[in-house]
Amino acid sequence: MSALSPISRAACIGGGVIGGGWIARFLLAGIDVKVFDPHPEAERIVAEVLANAERAYGLLTGAPLPKRGRLTFCASLAEAVAGAEWVQESVPERLDLKRRVLAEIDAAAPAGALIGSSTSGLKPSELQAGLAHPGRLFVAHPYNPVYLLPLVEIVGGVETAPETIERAKTVLDAIGMKGVVIAREIEAFVGDRLLEALWREALWLIKDDICDVETLDDVIRYSFGLRWAQMGLFQTYRIAGGEAGMRHFLAQFGPCLQWPWTKLTDVVDLDEALVEKIGAQSDAQAGGLSIRELERIRDENLVGIVQALKASRGGEGWGAGQLLREFEQRLWAQAGAPPVAVDRAAPLELLETRVSPAWLDYNGHMTEFRYLHVFGDTTDALLRLIGVDLAYVEGGHSYYTVETHLRHLDEAKLGEALMCTTQILGTDEKRLHVFHRLFAGPERREVATGEHMLLHVDSKAGRACPAPASILAKLNVLAAAHAGLPRPAEAGRAVGAKARAAAAE
Repeated sequence: MSALSPISRAACIGGGVIGGGWIARFLLAGIDVKVFDPHPEAERIVAEVLANAERAYGLLTGAPLPKRGRLTFCASLAEAVAGAEWVQESVPERLDLKRRVLAEIDAAAPAGALIGSSTSGLKPSELQAGLAHPGRLFVAHPYNPVYLLPLVEIVGGVETAPETIERAKTVLDAIGMKGVVIAREIEAFVGDRLLEALWREALWLIKDDICDVETLDDVIRYSFGLRWAQMGLFQTYRIAGGEAGMRHFLAQFGPCLQWPWTKLTDVVDLDEALVEKIGAQSDAQAGGLSIRELERIRDENLVGIVQALKASRGGEGWGAGQLLREFEQRLWAQAGAPPVAVDRAAPLELLETRVSPAWLDYNGHMTEFRYLHVFGDTTDALLRLIGVDLAYVEGGHSYYTVETHLRHLDEAKLGEALMCTTQILGTDEKRLHVFHRLFAGPERREVATGEHMLLHVDSKAGRACPAPASILAKLNVLAAAHAGLPRPAEAGRAVGAKARAAAAE
């Protein structure tokens, strides 16, 4: 069992867009996944989705993910579900097909396995019909891409056991997802009901030549789409009501619902001409970009939004960003001290990460304050190495940075791999003096240096204090190993001092 998740083995039946996303989400949480999909190219499709997911996670978080789960493709459904603790069904949206597949799963899966269906709209009670163990079946309806978007609608049927819902929520929370329980089962649940209403109106706007598909998408992504991404519908409208709040908004705009603005009850005829019209406009909008390229652009945008939400409220996070922050805290706690070999001939290699889309400035390069961000993460890795972890900080003590000097030597670009080294220049019972070097790209070109002085503090008292012997003992081992290293020529420099290259001329 992964230390991160209460389960260690999952089975995914179906490896398409949604099934592939589930596979990636489980694997990147350290869960072994067995897959059954009769499609002749299932392995290729899943591999491509997983590659995009790993790329996105590298941009999304610098927290240490667990070791990736083991992926196994199976020749039969029964082989895939054997030993599984969670089985996720993601076959095409046909009631007869889903019932047949779920019946096979129910007959072959271990007695304690949870069985989730990715259905977008079928009632779980309809899916439970004829199952020998209907109490463990529920709808687990995710959103694409499953590996990035955290929401899962959990819907129980008439025979779903309450403990099934609770177990499902626990697992989803552990793998960084937000399981929301829908109180009563209805077709299409909540999310797709809302999307269907918007989709129906959008089709009419295209058919009636009010706009083309690109204009319609622009209206969404440049306005209320941004609001919905972080606040939803009702909270957005509450703010629109001003100081008087939601009641004023409803009083002011409620009567509009009686006006003949929309065609929500008049379904457009998706005849061949309209399908071709929309298809041609969509082709033009894509501008030649492949589906995989569009997926990567989507992933970068989502990562940037979630990262921005994580930094909201002074670093406490908001919405999906707060969820990511809490997930990362569990990842850091699980990882503990990094396994770093102390090499007396070289500085410590403490951090590897990548340049996130959220880190770019208007020039398309990593912006200045993100260099300090990376050096701060490197310092945190050093502190965890000597025992100053989350538990230690929560106990009321830590090291605070009191002085910093950065040198920017080169540009770091989107997606580039970063590696940071640390040399300990000096230490005593209260102080820690370190020197970081940041390298980018496969050639490991040096892009920045950072020199930092830290003080050990009693955070509750707000003053410096000696570090305990247990911390100093680990720190002194590292300091002794670095005592023989040459002191960096850049150490102790003031702003404006000549660089090494200039000084050598």
